[in-house]
Amino acid sequence: MAVDGCREESILIVDDEEMNRAILANIFCPEYDIIEAGDGLTGLAVIESRRESLSAVILDVVMPKMDGIEVLRQLRQRDLMQKLPVFLITADLGSDTMREAYELGVMDVIFKPVVPYIVRRRVHSVVELFRARRLLGAEVERQRGELLCQTQKLAEMSMGMVEALSTAIEFRSDESGEHVRRIHDITCYLLRNTSLGEGLSEAEIRLIGVAAITHDVGKISIPDAILHKKGRLTPEEYDLMKTHTVMGAKLLSKIPQMRENAAYRYAYDIALHHHERWDGGGYPDGLKGDETAIWTQVVSLADVYDALVSKRCYKDAYSTRAAADMILGGQCGVFNPRLLEGFRQVEPVLARFYATGEGMDEHG
Repeated sequence: MAVDGCREESILIVDDEEMNRAILANIFCPEYDIIEAGDGLTGLAVIESRRESLSAVILDVVMPKMDGIEVLRQLRQRDLMQKLPVFLITADLGSDTMREAYELGVMDVIFKPVVPYIVRRRVHSVVELFRARRLLGAEVERQRGELLCQTQKLAEMSMGMVEALSTAIEFRSDESGEHVRRIHDITCYLLRNTSLGEGLSEAEIRLIGVAAITHDVGKISIPDAILHKKGRLTPEEYDLMKTHTVMGAKLLSKIPQMRENAAYRYAYDIALHHHERWDGGGYPDGLKGDETAIWTQVVSLADVYDALVSKRCYKDAYSTRAAADMILGGQCGVFNPRLLEGFRQVEPVLARFYATGEGMDEHG
């Protein structure tokens, strides 16, 4: 008997003999919807269209248009034999047919004439096994999704803690808590809207933006008397202040969650080298030229620009125009000429950003 609307639990019977289909349908109809096909070609089409709703396929060997063995070959090529239990039913006791059927992945070979209770038990047992495997797979996938979600939340929490630490350090340094956010925004804007970001994907730029937030975490090791000093630092005090780069990189390396974060390699490099200069006159390693990564050079310029236009305990704020002239004129150390050209291109946008107090568009 053919059934048009099948439930989730359905069995496809493929046999060219109507009587054989009727016998098998009678065995399974109390528990399954029955779908019938009179030849292998039609059966293959049914499997393709209803693979998700089929619980099993019972397949005859000798049929017109396409025999059962060829159907098995087609199913094997389409990677369906592992997803759907197929039973071969035959009157041929020859070993060659059985051998090829099992090699192709058939679950069992049932010989004619069929014994109803044996066939029902063998088919139903395998169907239950496949059902349990599907449920297990779905549960594993669900748990995998939950684990990924929890991992993402932990990563976000870890980065949130680092961002909070960075902001707290800025407050401790008598700087606005918005300083780290502005460094993030300026860095991302420069990388997205100038040639400085060539070769970097959007995902990488996002990671660099996150890493930029941590550039001054090492200041936690600097005494308040130096951080809050309103006059010029002595050589000894300046030497101590410079250690915040090394201490920042060391601090980040000691946070396990940070080391496992994709932003870590950028954050470590930025914390350690954001005071290097193009001519080798920076610290702590005296790197020259492109020995300093381009993203760290960008953060360095963004840090200098924001420091100039912001009021600090030891100085008043410069105008954005004056700050730009100082940077481009070399009064703030030597920067990469390509970096300066990129800064020159976007400086009007940065000036509007500071004038309005509005955040820059995340995607430039």
